[in-house]
Amino acid sequence: MQNRTRGKTNLLIAISVALVMLASVLLYIQYGRAKPVIKIGVLHSLTGTMAVSEAPLVDALRLAVEEANQSGGVNGRQVEMVVADCRSDAAYCAQQADKLIVQDGVQALFGCWTSDCRKAVKAVVERHHHLLFYPLQYEGLEQSPDIIYTGAAPNQQIIPMVLWALQHKGKRFYLIGSDYIFPRTAHLMAKDVLLAQGGQLLGERYVPLGASDMAAVAREIAALHPDFVLNTLNGDSNLHFFRALHEAGINAEKTPVFSTSVAEVGLAAMAADLTAGHYAAWNYFQSLDNAENKAFVGRFKQRFGRDRVLDDPMEASYIGVKLWVNTVRSLDTTNLAPVKTVLAQQTLPAPEGIVAVDHETGHLWKAVFIGKARPDGQFDIVWKSAQSVHPAPFPFYRSRAEWLAVQQTLPGVRR
Repeated sequence: MQNRTRGKTNLLIAISVALVMLASVLLYIQYGRAKPVIKIGVLHSLTGTMAVSEAPLVDALRLAVEEANQSGGVNGRQVEMVVADCRSDAAYCAQQADKLIVQDGVQALFGCWTSDCRKAVKAVVERHHHLLFYPLQYEGLEQSPDIIYTGAAPNQQIIPMVLWALQHKGKRFYLIGSDYIFPRTAHLMAKDVLLAQGGQLLGERYVPLGASDMAAVAREIAALHPDFVLNTLNGDSNLHFFRALHEAGINAEKTPVFSTSVAEVGLAAMAADLTAGHYAAWNYFQSLDNAENKAFVGRFKQRFGRDRVLDDPMEASYIGVKLWVNTVRSLDTTNLAPVKTVLAQQTLPAPEGIVAVDHETGHLWKAVFIGKARPDGQFDIVWKSAQSVHPAPFPFYRSRAEWLAVQQTLPGVRR
């Protein structure tokens, strides 16, 4: 009898425990289960000739995502990055963009560096009516309802830089660039404004993306003695170019180089004596003296290491995530149609200063800075625009139709 009573008691206890556990599971399912994450896609080259430039942008994106998650996520959901290595190959990057959209279900894409890559991915994004944040200064002559351009338009980098060089360094200039869309178009714009101001073109050369043999170019520059060089090389070709200049005895004091794609990360990969005294134009430098930037630099270094540096494309990547997070939070939805509408009205206190999305073009209003490289790998600001500059992806001195027609005539432009 006692054994039967003990058995009934044990059975009741087991049933009670099971019921409690079942109730806990049901409560967790109803109230406690974590909401599904929101995925965003990252498209950057972690291998190949563009890796030295692009890999750091992934860390800038990661910082923005982590900060969003630490402050409650996006409408109660955590944000997850899905990173694809573009392998410095535009066609492969487009394939990865399609995969991120179709298979991984990302809500937005962040990435690309070269214009070849952007144009390849643009076709995918527009086919799916999706959303891409592009963080690089570029040649313009483009806008899309599916792209937010967080880097500079031509009138926010190329044009003010060459006009400043003409005014302060002289009229005789030389052009060197990688052989693809951005350098070809940037050089066209530079020649337009410089020749109209009495400038004299001494030489114009293009090398394949990733080229390392720059000796012939350096010898030609040394023989021609230009007042300044406009450099639109991309990727690790910049290291080989500045090394060749140094070996040819060309220094910044006599022949300054004005670069469109060399920033603090690039300087950190080179010896200080190769780049000190040369110039670059950007919308952000790590050395900017404002509270927002100092806090940004401090957070990044705390997360990724005291020796790490920040540059313009990294900051433009970071603010792209910030703009997207702010938009989705304000809407309480990731539906792309309202997200795009509200994105076009966003303003943000960024490390570079106040930025605002231009609703007509999808580009940002941004200040412009010209910096002179220091031996420590940072830049001294030598010029700043008086105010934020309205983005003009189609510079005002030609109509949009004329620009598109001219672009199609450029040799080396992939159509």
